[in-house]
Amino acid sequence: MITYTCDGEFHPHLEYEPGADYEPGDSLDIADWGGNVRGRVEQVPHTYSVVHLMNEHQLVIGESTFDGRKELENPEGLLHYWDLMYLALQRAKTARDAIKVITDLVAEYGYRSTGESFSIADTEEAWILEMIGPGEGGEGAEWVAVRVPDGYISCHANKARIGEFPLDDPANCVYSDNVRSFAVEKGYYDPQSGEPFRFCDVYCPPTPENRKYCSSRVWSIFRRAAPSKEFSSDYHRCVDGSEPYPLWIRPDTKLSLGDVFSLMRDHFEGTAYDMTQGVDAGPYGNPKRWRPLDWTVDSVAYAWERSISTQQTGFSTVSQSRSWLPDAVGGVLWYGVDDTYTTCYMPLYCGIDSLPGSYTIGSLQEFSWDSAWWIFNLVANYACLKYSYMAPEIQAVQSDIEGTFMALQPSVEQTSLELAGSDPGLMKRYLTGYSIAQAEMVMSRWQDLAGYLITKYNDGYVKSEEGEPEEKGYPDAWLRHVIESRPEQFLLKPAEEETADWELVD
Repeated sequence: MITYTCDGEFHPHLEYEPGADYEPGDSLDIADWGGNVRGRVEQVPHTYSVVHLMNEHQLVIGESTFDGRKELENPEGLLHYWDLMYLALQRAKTARDAIKVITDLVAEYGYRSTGESFSIADTEEAWILEMIGPGEGGEGAEWVAVRVPDGYISCHANKARIGEFPLDDPANCVYSDNVRSFAVEKGYYDPQSGEPFRFCDVYCPPTPENRKYCSSRVWSIFRRAAPSKEFSSDYHRCVDGSEPYPLWIRPDTKLSLGDVFSLMRDHFEGTAYDMTQGVDAGPYGNPKRWRPLDWTVDSVAYAWERSISTQQTGFSTVSQSRSWLPDAVGGVLWYGVDDTYTTCYMPLYCGIDSLPGSYTIGSLQEFSWDSAWWIFNLVANYACLKYSYMAPEIQAVQSDIEGTFMALQPSVEQTSLELAGSDPGLMKRYLTGYSIAQAEMVMSRWQDLAGYLITKYNDGYVKSEEGEPEEKGYPDAWLRHVIESRPEQFLLKPAEEETADWELVD
């Protein structure tokens, strides 16, 4: 299983790419976001079909950007990380194959992005591949890939995570020939220092910023998956002498699909960094913090917390790759748009051949009632008006739908297996129809939810079950903050002036 959030100010479009055959000498255009072709890559004889970020063989890829040393970005390289992800999905059957495809491509065509961590999984293995460029005019990339042990979980969040790695264990670790020598040449690592070579420290040195913004999210996952280990917050709060979090851990109990959904929904609730608490959360416990994350008051620098759940998520996914089922049935990409906390994950089987229309359209420049992304944004943004009231109502609908999906999953897959035995084509149509119908049902439920919330929470009132608007006011704790900041302004009756204890008689 792999989770992935793609964060940024953009309107995602769900995509499907069918498999295809090509003639010798065919090539593929590599273009920028504006459609301008930067170069071409030689095509392979056959490509696999891809549903978003999972291919027909249940291979799935996610990523997070760690930037690292900015001077190592190579503007002359052809391939960005997203080009590599899609090319690997089209050309590879397994995680190991995907790593080879990615690293061979950058060796031949050059790597254009900054530092990148890739999560790659198939039905048997999960790997983390971390890569960074050679700088302007350089060739290839420096990289290392490690296999996550069975029964363990790992995570990365915009900061390189692979530390020391074995040099002689190709079954569990592969790396570029120059990963160490290049660092020595650049002065990033001194072999005479006596310090171990750690990829994450050499190519993405820890700073107060990336420890707070990035390591805090790793801590969030680990502390909830393995509460018995009592992971300290010291490292992400930059306490002197604190140790980085391990690359992987064994969770206290085996994680279900629902558990993984929950891990992706967090604002540090219940910790000292709970974003629903304090005056910064407003009167209704709103955990959203508008960008930028860092700010300055009276020449002193500050920064908001950076949680896993955030309003600027474009889309997120949770994958399942299962060896005991045929590929078309075993691979499921659970897809949601906008903030993970208020999204609703719906299943897309990797054997489908078309997509739900409402998830494939829309523009950041124009609101549309037909775009699922815009409807989820409408609900999430409206909830900011009275978050403590509306968030539980949103999550009740979310829980109902996702719970139903998970309860139905065994029956859907059993039907698919029965169809596969008699008519594989019919099985594909069944899975496609099911995936599209459920996605459009989610869209319809969220349209209804938007109307419900706007009607119930209007002009500051909250409608009762009888439809009567009620004045709810503000929580006492927040009102006390108001009084403390301006103690005299809101007094209903000013304090009476003192009367003198003597009287002047004329």
